[in-house]
Amino acid sequence: MDTRGIDQMLGELRASSQVAAGKTTQETQASDGVAFGEVLQTALEQVSAAQKEAQGMAKDFSAGDPNVNLQDVMVNLQKANLSFQQMVQVRNKLVTAYQDIMNMPV
Repeated sequence: MDTRGIDQMLGELRASSQVAAGKTTQETQASDGVAFGEVLQTALEQVSAAQKEAQGMAKDFSAGDPNVNLQDVMVNLQKANLSFQQMVQVRNKLVTAYQDIMNMPV
C-alpha cells in the first residue's frame, strides 16, 4: 500500500492541531495543493481495491483456476487485511484528533 497519502494526511492533522492550538506559522498555513478529503478518499479506494483483488483471487483459486496458486492468494489476503487494519488505525487517530479539538476551551 502506498503510504504517501497517509503520511500527508497525518501532516495535515498536525497542521490543524497547531492551528487550533494557536501556533500558526507560514508552514502550517501553506497548502500542498491536495485536499485532505481527496487524500483520505484515495487511501480508502486503495484499501477497497486491495480487498476486491484478494477476494477475486480467492474466488478464482476456489474455482480451480490453474493460473492462481495458493501462496499468491494468501499473500494478497494478508496484504488486504493489513491495509484494512492500517485504515482502521488512521480512523481511530482521526477520531481522537477530532475529540481533542472539540474538547479545547474556546
